[in-house]
Amino acid sequence: MLFSLRVRIRRGDVRIRLLGGLDVTSADGQSVRFGTRKSALLFAALILAGRRGHNREGLAEGFWPGRGDAQSRNSLRQALADIRRWFPAAGDAAISIEGDQETVALTAGPDEADVWVFERKIAGNEMADLAFAAGLYRGDVLAGEVIPEHLEEWFGPHQVRYRQKALQMVERLSLAPPEAGAANEMACEQLAERLLASDPTAEAAHRALMRIHIARGHENAALRQFESCRALLRKHLEVEPEAQTNALAQSLQSLDRHRQAESAHDTAQPPQPVSNPGRPHDQPSVAVMAFDNLGGVDDEYFADGVVEEITAALSRIRDFFVIARQSAFTYKGRFVDVRKVGRELGVTYVVEGTIRRGGDRLRISVQLVDAETRTQLWSERYEGTTDDIFEFQDRIAAQVAGAIHPAIRGAEIELAKRKPPTSMRAYDFVMRAYPNIWGRRKDTNDQAIELLKKAIAVDPAYGRAHALLAWCHASNAAYLWAEHPESELKKARAAVEAAGPIGDDPTALTAAGSALSMCGEQERAAPFIEKALKLDPNNAWAWARHGWIAIYKDEAGHAQERFRRAMTLSPMDPFAFNMRLGMATAMAKTGFVSDAVAIAREVIAAHPDIIMSYRYLAAWSAMSGDLETARWAAQKLLAAQPDFTIERYRSLPFFTHMSEWADRVVRALKQAGLPER
Repeated sequence: MLFSLRVRIRRGDVRIRLLGGLDVTSADGQSVRFGTRKSALLFAALILAGRRGHNREGLAEGFWPGRGDAQSRNSLRQALADIRRWFPAAGDAAISIEGDQETVALTAGPDEADVWVFERKIAGNEMADLAFAAGLYRGDVLAGEVIPEHLEEWFGPHQVRYRQKALQMVERLSLAPPEAGAANEMACEQLAERLLASDPTAEAAHRALMRIHIARGHENAALRQFESCRALLRKHLEVEPEAQTNALAQSLQSLDRHRQAESAHDTAQPPQPVSNPGRPHDQPSVAVMAFDNLGGVDDEYFADGVVEEITAALSRIRDFFVIARQSAFTYKGRFVDVRKVGRELGVTYVVEGTIRRGGDRLRISVQLVDAETRTQLWSERYEGTTDDIFEFQDRIAAQVAGAIHPAIRGAEIELAKRKPPTSMRAYDFVMRAYPNIWGRRKDTNDQAIELLKKAIAVDPAYGRAHALLAWCHASNAAYLWAEHPESELKKARAAVEAAGPIGDDPTALTAAGSALSMCGEQERAAPFIEKALKLDPNNAWAWARHGWIAIYKDEAGHAQERFRRAMTLSPMDPFAFNMRLGMATAMAKTGFVSDAVAIAREVIAAHPDIIMSYRYLAAWSAMSGDLETARWAAQKLLAAQPDFTIERYRSLPFFTHMSEWADRVVRALKQAGLPER
């Protein structure tokens, strides 16, 4: 008797990710949470087995050992029913779980699971495909998932196999010719760093980073990568580097000796920094980590706001290189060795702290740590009322600065201080709005608007609240979240006018300038952003928006440098996708459309929920002649934004100064099959 269990979902609607952890999204966009861990692992096992499936008896015995045949088979049936509960039958099946009396298998479209796409992309020799696959590899199969000991034999071999494929791929990417482009290099670098994060002794990843440093002209950095590799191998495995790694290092050492012979003064040159090449090597670098909130869960936003202000104050001290808050906060909620933070963010110092608020009482403890030696250089405790918060923030920034760099002038620190809002309640509403401002969705943006309106109702002269409100209204228009974009743009302009004098607040200046830029007023927007960067040269958001202004003014060459600076300042920014798409836009406008396509693919692989990415991929793929990808991206865009039309998109005012490019984009979107009106 044939047994058949069918699970149906619409083609292209489900994303199944096993690389870097289990993440399944259902047809209606929900994050799937199976009823039991065994159900989730069974689903993963079927994905990894592919069409060949698994022996039913083997699954029952392997997943539920020691229960007896009848009980283990019943447990298997229950787990399959759990999977079916999430994917009820409806319409034509794009995925199905089928079986007979002996086997059970999962079949689906070739693009449903990351491991399947990964396998297909690495099978060829196209660098763009390899770069795309690199973006899919977020880590080991089921990384971070708790796997019972008796199931390690099921998943262990898959973890080893995919890790080995990733190591082979990072090597292939690093050996690609220079004409493969910047997107290839970026994909290779990020994959190498992910591989080393899980296994510091992965020599192929070390070699890949060495080659990237060499390609950038940083031979000293490449040699330091080799020294790091050798030290890690000796420490963890008690072995020496492979012959291939040694040969690469020897070629560098020979080149170095040759250069020294050619020019004696070369021996006196200091080594170039490994990371953040855009800043002087002797410039103090610091990251302010998320403070641990010792109060109630409702105070989480308040603790984050304190860190935001301390980071901003330090950023405005010109002698410092300060990592953006968005990158530092990627470590929030995790215990991470400060040496790892220093290595990954490229900083010398780390600021850590705790905060407790009880009623109107406030206690903040802060320490400054040397990221290389873990030495505590300075610590302090601040106690008072919530009304003292602004004084505390300024004092913390000043004392951290003095501990790192005693020569910093008092006047420079005074310049870093910002006039606080007149109302603590208004400030509180703005702090609550921040997470929603960066939520990347219409609903969170609308929530931010409501909170900012409450702040303005309490303090009508609060310039930052008005400026951030302008940004939110402009975002509603730019991302086509609003039914009537022009109405939102009108509100954005009005909010900028209402902000009044904001000349001492880089965040407010950046928000106002960004809003005006999206309203098409580039000449008026630029001075806001330039003033923000004059006050705060470490403001990654301002650098990114400065890049977009250059795009909108048809100055793609300037844009690339600005986006590069933004990514250097905030290498792990949750909004890095926006910086990367900006860089890709600049590449596309200067003729490197295939590189732009590769970046868009990587962004989608890492962030499938970023709808604007599909719009870019549709246009650039059509420009490059890949209509299959263009039409796929167009379908994904319409699934998320059914009311999208080319006419509506083209009417956005930021196209004002680049009509020729806009016409080219319109032609490409038509080729992709998007509706004109």
